[in-house]
Amino acid sequence: MDWSSALLLLFILFLTYTILSYIKIFKEKATLPPGPIPIPFLGNLFQIDIKDVAGTFMKMKEKYGPIFTLYFGPHPGVVICGYKAVKEALIDQNDVFGERGDYPGFLNFIGEHDIAFTNGNNWKLRRRFALLTLRNFGMGKRSVEERILEEAQFLIKEFRATNGSPVNLTSYLARAVSNVISSIVYGSRFDYGDKRLKAITDSIFNNFNILSSMWGALYNMYPELMEYVPGPHKKMWRNFQDIYDITDEFIEHHEKTLDPENPRDYIDCFLMKIKEESGIQDSAFYKRSLARSIQNLIFGGTETVSTTLRYGILVLMKYPEIAERIQQEIDSVVGRDRSPSIVDRTKMPYTEATIYEIMRFCDVIPVSLPRCTSRTTVFNGFSIPKGTYVTPLLTSVHYDPEYYKEPNKFNPNNFLDDKGLFKKSDAHMPFGAGKRICLGESLARMELFIFFTSLLQNLTFKPVVPKEELDILPTGSGLGTIPPIFQCRILPR
Repeated sequence: MDWSSALLLLFILFLTYTILSYIKIFKEKATLPPGPIPIPFLGNLFQIDIKDVAGTFMKMKEKYGPIFTLYFGPHPGVVICGYKAVKEALIDQNDVFGERGDYPGFLNFIGEHDIAFTNGNNWKLRRRFALLTLRNFGMGKRSVEERILEEAQFLIKEFRATNGSPVNLTSYLARAVSNVISSIVYGSRFDYGDKRLKAITDSIFNNFNILSSMWGALYNMYPELMEYVPGPHKKMWRNFQDIYDITDEFIEHHEKTLDPENPRDYIDCFLMKIKEESGIQDSAFYKRSLARSIQNLIFGGTETVSTTLRYGILVLMKYPEIAERIQQEIDSVVGRDRSPSIVDRTKMPYTEATIYEIMRFCDVIPVSLPRCTSRTTVFNGFSIPKGTYVTPLLTSVHYDPEYYKEPNKFNPNNFLDDKGLFKKSDAHMPFGAGKRICLGESLARMELFIFFTSLLQNLTFKPVVPKEELDILPTGSGLGTIPPIFQCRILPR
């Protein structure tokens, strides 16, 4: 066969593939919600700004409405926008939209051994165990509050030692927040100079940034292809492995020192569960599932809270009058002679409203992890087949103009009534909703209140540039919303 014949054959094959692909696409789109026409295999890659996935979805919402179809690679997915549609899917039809869709950025490295990225009965058993164990160790109770208060004091001491020099808050906040969940999981906190703590927080920070970047978006859309493409995503496994190595050391030590009559932490309880179910075939509890579950807890319990704190401090430096009003409320309710307590929260409506507004405005997790329909369903007049991946756009909830008058402006009054009392908003889902809601929600809310109030009770954060020059727009928005890098001076009050 000569070259011209070979090229002609290749062209015919390509043309046939393209025609068949478009026939398949148009059949699929016949009942699915509207959306841009995809390219075979590539999907809607060229219609998505992979550096700002959430922003792209918000623009598409304006064009196609609250529910639209996008092809992430060769497969169609549905994006759901706005509070009403998201609520209907995640809460009202939770049984249909409660399954987890594949998220290769985590799943390919963790495997189906965890409490966040899988489905089935073993996932349910491990998640239920995690919830009960965390509650038994005081998540949402006094014992955890004491751990957070203690960590806040260690953090304040570190901040005082900067003596007003310009600092980047990232590592300080990450170490403090990570120590809270570490004390529950591993049984003790780390000294701030401990290399293991640095390895954990660096690993989490780096992977969070990769997954929130162009590389993370491409990896989740084309995981098989991206395995052969060089780039930062190739470092994710090493970053995950750093946490696994540390966790394995703790598990080995716990196995040698376990006292079933006096479990010290999450690891002890899990090891006891492994022994209890040693005779059960296909048990959900084994050493690998322990290590992977710990990775979920450490990652989830570190990055979102520390990023919210960091972004919140940046916003408060942009609007120092709001920070000053919080400090006035702290002085009035708590004073300077004791640490803030979670029981003070009901007496501090402006502080609580500001923290809620920080979570809304900063929107650290703008795009929920994908769901998957458990059966074919009719949603908003469209037939969505079983097994379709569904992406709830949480940023569209937090910026829904039906619930927030000026959603693009930072305003604590969004969570205050006419009498200045705190009021919740239904359109507030920073931890997701339904049976997949973040299992650490109560811990995270407690941490945010105690850390913010403890820090502002003792310290004032000052920008190194005029407040008018402070940029509070995110630098990336994929898995997470990444705040801009900044420095500040920390001054004692």
